[in-house]
Amino acid sequence: VQLQASGGGLVQPGGSLTLSCAASGRTFSNYAAGWFRQAPGKEREFVAAITWSGGSTYYADSVKGRFTISRDNAKNTVYLQMNSLKPEDTAVYYCAANPIGSYYDIGNYDYWGQGTLVTVSS
Repeated sequence: VQLQASGGGLVQPGGSLTLSCAASGRTFSNYAAGWFRQAPGKEREFVAAITWSGGSTYYADSVKGRFTISRDNAKNTVYLQMNSLKPEDTAVYYCAANPIGSYYDIGNYDYWGQGTLVTVSS
């Protein structure tokens, strides 16, 4: 599976942005997927995950209530809707797929996209 993340950019605090992760290759609808982020000088951290059917979602406490993960298996795409953005949300955001085990652990994902930069600043 090849993953291509897009949709990053510069947004003011309090603004919104939607990231997309388009998949190609194997049947993406078979895989759970997740979003991670890495801020400058920090380790990559879990943001959100979604099961293969979209029936269950999981969020980091820092984004719960502000971010929404969703997917459209007909389009082989996973989305991350980000609202009420804060400067501390500034990071490179990565999508990943096919976790074996916990959705929260970076090491459990088989496939990774290249990342898209989100900058929250006035």
